[in-house]
Amino acid sequence: MAQLSRAAAGGAPAAADHGDQDLGVVATFTMRPDGRISSWSTAAARLFGQPAQQVLGRPVRDLLHPGGSDALLPALTAITAGTAWTGVLPALDATGLSQPISFRFEPLTGTEAHPQVAVAASLAVPPGQRLLAEADLRFGATLDLAETARQIIDVTIPSFADAGAVYVLQRLMSDGELAQRAGTGPVVARRLAAGFASGREPAAAAGLPDGEVLVFADGTPCARCVTTGRSVLFSGPDDPTVEPADGRWILPGRASFLTVPLAARGVVAGFMVVARAAGAPPFGRHEVMLAGELAARAGVYLDNARLFGQERRTAEALQRGLLPREPAVPAGMEVAHCYLPAVDHIIGGDWYDILPLAEGRTALIVGDAMGHGPEAAAVMVQLRAGAHALAEAGLEPAALLHRLNRMAGTLKDPAFATCICAVLDPATRSCVIARAGHLPPVLALADQSTLVVNLPPGLPLGLGPADFQACQLTLPPRATLALYTDGLVESRRRPFDEGILALRAALAVAAGPLQDTCDAVTWSLRGHSEDDTTLILARIADDPSQVGMCR
Repeated sequence: MAQLSRAAAGGAPAAADHGDQDLGVVATFTMRPDGRISSWSTAAARLFGQPAQQVLGRPVRDLLHPGGSDALLPALTAITAGTAWTGVLPALDATGLSQPISFRFEPLTGTEAHPQVAVAASLAVPPGQRLLAEADLRFGATLDLAETARQIIDVTIPSFADAGAVYVLQRLMSDGELAQRAGTGPVVARRLAAGFASGREPAAAAGLPDGEVLVFADGTPCARCVTTGRSVLFSGPDDPTVEPADGRWILPGRASFLTVPLAARGVVAGFMVVARAAGAPPFGRHEVMLAGELAARAGVYLDNARLFGQERRTAEALQRGLLPREPAVPAGMEVAHCYLPAVDHIIGGDWYDILPLAEGRTALIVGDAMGHGPEAAAVMVQLRAGAHALAEAGLEPAALLHRLNRMAGTLKDPAFATCICAVLDPATRSCVIARAGHLPPVLALADQSTLVVNLPPGLPLGLGPADFQACQLTLPPRATLALYTDGLVESRRRPFDEGILALRAALAVAAGPLQDTCDAVTWSLRGHSEDDTTLILARIADDPSQVGMCR
């Protein structure tokens, strides 16, 4: 006797191997009202694994698993009455295994002499397989941990259960290490997402807020799920050490619960709890197996999102550490600054410094190491440290760039960067500027006109011996000096000359506090950028007693 596949028998709905069969292909054939096959298509031969010469003239019940023959009787009864019938029957494939097939039997009209029945058949997708197919389609669309947990809930609720929640172990959120947990003891976990099949449960939803940290006592189903790495069925709500303040059950009216481990690389990273209401069929062995397959997919994507979040936090902390602290701007100066990393790179090669110097002067330095990511950041941090030390030592801009260029040539790996350095003196309203392959500064005047300061360009740092020349100018009252990196004005869709025009236009109409202007200009031009973006605005105050404001 042919064996029933687990899917047809109602077991774990893992995808059966149907060879070259396509779930979307519909096979057609005809039969007489008594059920004997009268024609057979090529698609039917592929679906059932039998050529026409083997099936023509035979009863259609021979296509079915012996246990499904009785299920054909309603179809034959409907055909005899002249009505169509649609349903799923267990058919045999070429290997003799059962496969669920969707059938449509429909009597043909106008064939009274030789009545015929048109049959359409296609491979049915079991509900469990549909659930896993949807998981494969939706999981991995984001690398955000909370959004990934929400996707798991959306796939699971309500197709598999009518309530559920996803938890990740708190130690992974704090130290980021995925370590094997052994033995027993309480489990501390953070709820990332929860959901309900019905939206009419505000009390239950309020009892399962996202981000809440719970301690699950030793021996509770959720703790056993984590410590053993196995799914646990239970009939009442879990009993976490931390309960809602009012003492009510978090999931009232549920009678069947299942907690499933979410594992990655063989180690449990969290768990999922699902529940069904009292009137629904309780979870059984087959549902446990299906939930395990779903959790195996979910665990991988959840861990990918966790790792990405961990790397992102590390990179952000590194970038914050590389940027200068809030500078103490001397009296008589106003300075504003804004830095934004590239969209696809949290750390990059841009840097800037605002350094108080002797005699009330201020040095402004903006640089851009070539590339993105850790390599560019490593170059950037060395050049920034060198520029900082050279400026504090009192070197003028041209001399500073000369020494910095020599330093770039001594680094182990080739290091190329552009840089611009300006020293402002509020007492004389003077500004001395030099640049090394960097874009020229822009000066916005009080009458809303703007100009590009014409400086000798110089070679980028690290390209070999170079001669850097400084330019000295006097800043008119209320004039604003803008130093920036190419990420602000240049992109694949916009050449830098058009970007500089856009920067000049934005500065010409800007009004209000200098920091607001800096933020507004950065974000208005940011839409075209694929690179790090840095902008410094500096202005010599009309009243020398004013203290610069920096953020």
